[in-house]
Order: sequence, then C-alpha cells, then structure tokens
Amino acid sequence: MQQADAGPGLKGLKAFGFMWFGQLVSLIGSGLTRFAVGVWVYQRHGSATEFTLIMLFSYLPGLLAAPHAGALVDRWDRRWTMFCCNLASGAGVLTIVLLVRAGVLQVWHVYLVVGLSSIFNSFQWPAYIAATTQMVPKAQLGRANGLMQFGQASAEVLAPTLAGLLIAAVGMAGIVLIDFATFLFAAVTLLLVRIPRPAASAAGAKARGSLTREAAFGWTFIRERPGLLGLLLYFAMINLVFSISSVLAIPLVLSFASTQVLGRVLAASGAGLLAGSVVMTVTGGPRPRIHGVLAFGFLLSVGLAVVGLRPSALLVAAGLFIVMLGAPIINGSSQAIWQVKVPPDLQGRVFAVRRLIAQFTAPVGFLSAGPLADYVFKPLLVPGGRLAGSAGRLLGVGPGRGIGLLYLCLAAIPFLISLWGYAQPHLRRVEEELPDAVAR
Repeated sequence: MQQADAGPGLKGLKAFGFMWFGQLVSLIGSGLTRFAVGVWVYQRHGSATEFTLIMLFSYLPGLLAAPHAGALVDRWDRRWTMFCCNLASGAGVLTIVLLVRAGVLQVWHVYLVVGLSSIFNSFQWPAYIAATTQMVPKAQLGRANGLMQFGQASAEVLAPTLAGLLIAAVGMAGIVLIDFATFLFAAVTLLLVRIPRPAASAAGAKARGSLTREAAFGWTFIRERPGLLGLLLYFAMINLVFSISSVLAIPLVLSFASTQVLGRVLAASGAGLLAGSVVMTVTGGPRPRIHGVLAFGFLLSVGLAVVGLRPSALLVAAGLFIVMLGAPIINGSSQAIWQVKVPPDLQGRVFAVRRLIAQFTAPVGFLSAGPLADYVFKPLLVPGGRLAGSAGRLLGVGPGRGIGLLYLCLAAIPFLISLWGYAQPHLRRVEEELPDAVAR
C-alpha cells in the first residue's frame, strides 16, 4: 500500500510523464557534455589513457557509493533527492564552463567533476526508478520502463550528433552551458509533480538501524530470495558480454572498412536500441516478464554471432541491430520484476545493491577486451595461425578476424546462461513464487 502526498501538483501517470520528459532532456544534455569534454581532453593531450580515464571516473565512484546512497534514498523524500542531484550536477558542469572561460581548465578538474557527478547519479537513479514504482500502476510498469529505456537510447543516439554540430558553433563552454540549462529544466519539472510516499513495510521495519546496516540490508533482502539472486547473477554475466562487445565493435569494423562505414554501422546499432525501446514502451514486454529477460538472451546470442561471422559491414550492422533491439526489452522486463517484488520503502537500497553487483563485471570487461583481442584471439586467425586452416575457412584470416572469433565465443555466453536460467526453478518462476509488494 502507498500513501499519497498531500498538496497541489501533477500525480500518477501524468506526473510520471512530466518527470520522464525532464529527465530525458537532462540525459541528452549530459550526453552533449560527455562528447564535448572527451573531444577537449583528446585534442589537448592526444592521450587515449586520459580519454578512457573519463569513462572510469564517470563510472567507478558512483558504483562504490551506491549501497549507502540507496539507503539514504529510502530515508529521504525521493522527489527532493532527485531535485538536489540535478542542481548539484548542474553546479558541476557550470564549474567547467567558468574554468574554460577563465582559461584554466585542467584534466584533473574534469576527472573531479565527472567523479562527483557519478556519485550524484548513484542517488538519482535509484530515486528515479523507485519514484516510478510509486507513480505508475503495476500493469503499466513495463511500458514506463520502456519509456525510460527510450530516454537513455535517445541520449546515446542524438547527443553525439547534436554535439558534433554544436561544438563548432558554440565551443565546449557553450555545450556545457546547454547541459547546465537542461539540469535546471529537469529540476523545475520535479517541482511540478507529486511523488507518493511509500508506506512502511514489515521488511522495511526489520531493516531499520544505522546507515551501514540499512545499506547492507539491500544485499540481505536479495540473498534471501533465490529468484532475485539468480536474476542478479544473470545480469552480471550479460553486462560482462556487453562491456567486451561494446569496446570491440569499433576496432572490428575499422579492420576492414572506413570511418564513414563505421558511422553507418553505429547508426544501425542506435536504431536497434531505439526500436527495442519503442517495442517495450508500446507492448510493455512479454508476459510473464521473465521471458522478456531469458528468451531475449537467446536473441543476444544470435546478434553477437552474426557480428563475428564475416568481415561484412552489412552483417555487423545487422548483428548490432539485433543485439541492441533486445537490450531494452531485457532491461525493462527485469526492472519491472524488481519494482513489483521489492517493497517500495526498500527499493532505494535494494536497487543500489542490485546495480553494484550486476555491473561490477563491466570494468572487468572493459579492461580485458583489448588484451583478449590482441594477445589471445588475434594470433589464432592471422596467416599461419593455429586456427587459420580450420575456423579461418569460415571466419576469414587477417586483421579483425580474431575479434570476430571472440564475438562468436561471446555469443555462447547469453545462450548458456539463458538455458541455465530456465533450468533454475526459483528464477524461472520468480514472478509466481514471490508475492507482489505493490498492490495496485
């Protein structure tokens, strides 16, 4: 049961739509800044290491802060949490603008601002997802999650294109100032909505104590429910596959095609992400929702295998389209399961721990992708390599074919873990075994 806030303001689905639009605008603005800052760092220093460190600082601090951030989200009003996070992130990017205009911006300034924004994000996203649970009827959560996936997909597809057009006209400072305006816009939209307060649950009462105890209870809650734990482990493996494959897509294409062709291939990938988000928004995903997670794991395998099969831009584009088509459906279906099965007053800390465990494999994938491609798989499919006369007959021999072989090996992982998931009764029947924690 949920208790509504008193007072004026949009409520329910209208409020969610308003909040979603504000966050969509903010996501696009943040995408503009990521592009512009990355270009600035690389052009000033020409260092790939400094460029990749931006990704690390945008990821790791928030991941480490997630458990305690989630516990605080459950203590605090979620609307004001999101409001303050938008303002704090906006202040960070405004600092970059001021430093650029003063001519004193250094790379370490960028790392600091990006790291702090990552920490603010560790509060923002659990609050956003938990607020969605409280505002959207249970039957519509799949569609709501599809809209959230669409927002992320739009930012990934539109932001680089818009930034490429704007950077010549307004420069990095101008782009970052636009991002600051989008943060303000998102914050203002939150002032116009009302988010119901979750009623205290029995599990929530059991979890009360110190901040550390409340943060740890997120893991306790998951561990005591084998179906949710299995779902979490499934996503840890899926994220490992995604992280490796995403790093290697560009070098794979450039091993046999031009940068113009690469642009078209990446456009196909973005189109798949948008299409999957639209499908999830319109249909709400498969029912039972667990099929949207496990069955679409098989689709990921098909897409990854197509990517690695031959040095063909058409095949790689088709494979990436298939992979990205399935991603929003898997993510949206899984998120709806968690939203329905976790009591609303615990969702901040549970979702934060879920993020920490499900995504800890991503840095492993980012760090291992290059060495695996260069030192393990590449030597197998060069002329005279150990597999040149066998697998090389199908995949080809030469530049990039080791990456193709790695893609085929990666394709086996979603296939096998989806089979494993269907073989686990607690995971396969998670929606039947666990009672709904959301009444309506």
